Amino acid sequence: MCDITKEQVYDAIRNVVDPEVGFNLVEMGLIYDAIIDDDCNVKVVMTLSTRGCPLHQMLTQWVKDAVEMRVPGVKNVEVEVVWEPEWNISMADDNVKKALGAL
Repeated sequence: MCDITKEQVYDAIRNVVDPEVGFNLVEMGLIYDAIIDDDCNVKVVMTLSTRGCPLHQMLTQWVKDAVEMRVPGVKNVEVEVVWEPEWNISMADDNVKKALGAL
């Protein structure tokens, strides 16, 4: 049995900031799920703000690295980028919406 929590994974990913907007991926609402199996393997399901995001590879690698380095006991980390549901500003935390003029 694995004792890694979803909150630990999300806390690790909060250290990953999208340099284009200056907010972390969790507060932007780009992280959809973190699935932890009994062997402490973690699968992060996320999206990007646009399909053509020039930082696609870098952001997914940063998420993988953050979970591997900041979550004790994690074995393998997989990051899956999905496009459904499509991200929109309403998924972001209020502080992000306000800063980006959506509130």
